[in-house]
Amino acid sequence: VGHNPMARLAMFFGYLGLSLFMILTGFALYSEGTGVGSWHDRLFGWVIPLFGQSQDVHTWHHVGMWGLICFVIIHVYAAIREDIMGRSSVVSTMISGHRTFKD
Repeated sequence: VGHNPMARLAMFFGYLGLSLFMILTGFALYSEGTGVGSWHDRLFGWVIPLFGQSQDVHTWHHVGMWGLICFVIIHVYAAIREDIMGRSSVVSTMISGHRTFKD
């Protein structure tokens, strides 16, 4: 509630999509350390051959981390900008607990 359709789409792909990608590649990299036959390898071992090799998974995992960091920065900026420019005080309400509407 409170997000327009474009913001909902960005939240879905920017946060949920990247988070699932990070979990998948993270467990795949962890499965290398636990060895062949472990439950990590059985559940996530297929990810490494999908990307080609372990270093490629590591690189994409690193890129995903920077994607999440940039998403958080943009999200905080957009929330503060909307609080200043918009009609309702979303961020101020989180801090103070009192919601105001600008006319």
